[in-house]
Amino acid sequence: MKKTTVCLVLGIFLLPALVSAHGPSRQKVSKEIEINASPDKVWAIISDFCSIKNWLPPVTECASDDSHEANTLRTLTLANGEVLIEQLLKHKPEKMMYQYMIKEANVKALPVSSYGSTIMVQAGENGGSVLTWKSGFYRGYMNNNPPPELSDEAAVTAVSAVYDAGLGKIKELAEQ
Repeated sequence: MKKTTVCLVLGIFLLPALVSAHGPSRQKVSKEIEINASPDKVWAIISDFCSIKNWLPPVTECASDDSHEANTLRTLTLANGEVLIEQLLKHKPEKMMYQYMIKEANVKALPVSSYGSTIMVQAGENGGSVLTWKSGFYRGYMNNNPPPELSDEAAVTAVSAVYDAGLGKIKELAEQ
């Protein structure tokens, strides 16, 4: 009985420390936008892995070998001079989707680590489209007590802002 009580008391005091010691939680962002253009037209805007330079405002340059094969890399240069290297995982034109991941995290470019994303076009109502962009990632600081600029909130806010800017630009281009 005495051992059980001691274990119970120790457990009560140690549990909060153990719970807070687990590190960051996986975060997710999923955005979609309805576009008054055919899925084929929207897909034509986003299907090339390096076309991102045409529809994502912070991206000023994209370099790749123009392949749509798995493991193709693209190097994105942002307006602030930072660089992101991303790897194509899947490119499925028949499903109008592709998946990619950040190959080398750069928290000055985007405050995330272990980022993977999917972007896809589906038929919407009245001949239109629904464009969905979603991702899973961890904050940029993988230990406990992150600085504010590398917190879960900062990561979700940054990814959400990127998606909003990109989706808005794609809509604008497709509806012209």
